[in-house]
Amino acid sequence: MTIADADPVSIGQHLLGIEELSAEQITSILDLAEHYRETTLRGAEKLDDLRGIVVANLFFEPSTRTRTSFNLAARRIGADTVDFSASGSSLSKGETFVDTALTIEAMGVDLVVCRHRSPGAPHMLASHLKAGVLNAGDGTHEHPTQALLDILTIRQRREIQGLTVALVGDIRHSRVARSNIHGLLKLGARVIVCGPATLIPRTITQMGVEAAYDLDEILPEVDCVNLLRVQFERQRGAFFPSIEEYAHLFGMTAERIQRAKDGLLVLAPGPINRGVELTPEVADGPHSLILNQVTNGLFVRMACLSKLAQERRRARNSN
Repeated sequence: MTIADADPVSIGQHLLGIEELSAEQITSILDLAEHYRETTLRGAEKLDDLRGIVVANLFFEPSTRTRTSFNLAARRIGADTVDFSASGSSLSKGETFVDTALTIEAMGVDLVVCRHRSPGAPHMLASHLKAGVLNAGDGTHEHPTQALLDILTIRQRREIQGLTVALVGDIRHSRVARSNIHGLLKLGARVIVCGPATLIPRTITQMGVEAAYDLDEILPEVDCVNLLRVQFERQRGAFFPSIEEYAHLFGMTAERIQRAKDGLLVLAPGPINRGVELTPEVADGPHSLILNQVTNGLFVRMACLSKLAQERRRARNSN
């Protein structure tokens, strides 16, 4: 029996977003990720928790970091992996997105990790596949494992309950922001979104967050800033005059660190744009937890895959 099998908290057959999870389910994933981190620190290089499970990585949108992390996570806990890339696939010959996934599932796949530029694509797969589906990012909708690794990184330093976290940058186009908002609020944090008015949706406060447009004004009251990458590839039009002006108004600098609350935690989902969202001295400085995020991404994805494999085994045993 694996540690995931012994955990009574189920997250269901699929992991499509943080919005669908309860605080208990989020905490269960974070606790399991922490278990995998501690196991690794004790010297265990490879586990067999997912022995007999086949994980297919279906990436219909370019991603090196997330794809590599999921691949390593699956192999670290004993799964077999299958990689699929839309480039050069049967999709270019007219095959549908769902038919491609059904064909891959028919090869004996248990879990499907899906990234797609269209919001809701993993949900569509979940309605057609018997395999468990894990959302690795769908358009501007959600990116659940990124939010979980961000929250785990914060939790390793501070108690989430009562913490004030600022999400700074391109909120309008950020799936990471939406997943973080859902997760942080459910765990009891106060969330402020900050950026140019053009990059903050007018309805964002309906999610339970506060909106701010001046980073210097909120810095003295926040415990953690998560600096979101400006999503130039998803923007249609000009949302601010220049990159230089954005960096001047919303980039995290050494001077801003000095004016911020003591012990400020700085996060930034990669890839980071040095000199835009933050300066090199901040990225590499003592307040930065960026490399911790990368490391925690592996453990969070190990935990999520284990949780879904747990449901897969239960389904098999009930048949």
